[in-house]
Amino acid sequence: MSNFDPIALARELLAAYSTGATIPDPPSARYAGFDMNAAYGVEAEFMRLRIAEGRKAAGLKVGYANKAMWRALKLETLVWAHMYDDTVHFSERIALPYYESCRIEPEIVFKLKEPVGASPLEAVEWLAIGFEIIHCPFPEWRFQPADFVAAFGLHLGLVIGEPKQIETTEIPALLEDLARFKVRVLKDGAFVEEGSGKNSLRSPALCLAELARATPLRAGDLVSSGTLTAGHALGKGESWRVEVEGLPLSGLTLRTG
Repeated sequence: MSNFDPIALARELLAAYSTGATIPDPPSARYAGFDMNAAYGVEAEFMRLRIAEGRKAAGLKVGYANKAMWRALKLETLVWAHMYDDTVHFSERIALPYYESCRIEPEIVFKLKEPVGASPLEAVEWLAIGFEIIHCPFPEWRFQPADFVAAFGLHLGLVIGEPKQIETTEIPALLEDLARFKVRVLKDGAFVEEGSGKNSLRSPALCLAELARATPLRAGDLVSSGTLTAGHALGKGESWRVEVEGLPLSGLTLRTG
């Protein structure tokens, strides 16, 4: 790829992340052959820049957790990007620096106590419902999977609800429940959409296992395992709630300011 500099591109994307600026053309439109290997190289440079700022990687978020999309997009697995200690929140109120192009998505979040093995839930310390907030630096949300990865998975924040500790005796039932539970999303008290665990690679547990095959996971990592509904536009002064049916999880309310 001529004129492709992963460090320069990571700096450009970090500037957009920090200011909310729009990047007119995504990397795939600027560099012929910009593929997933190049994208993960940029994502790694982005992480190094964030660590140099004093931040710490907190875990991973996934994207494209839907096998029906893989063939059309020429993907062999889901994609991922890092989250950070200043983007993960355990608060019901959050203030973000810009809202021009933000969306909100409900997701199951796992906290790992050890690397994931053959039985993914045995590696999980706790799970919770969460809201991921994403922001797209590209016009009209137009991008390819490689652009998604390079732009840190569009990740802006993750708000985590009350964790539920996992006991070994609960794992068989939990595996079944994760494939069939439902969520209801409400905005300012009005129903928005219903979703299901099946929307995350047929089950968030299967999504966790697939992520572990795609990239190493460590003890202490948080994993945001893919959206359970469509993403919805997010603005200031709103109240969002996700209610969970079929899992022993409390709902989560998020207020934006």
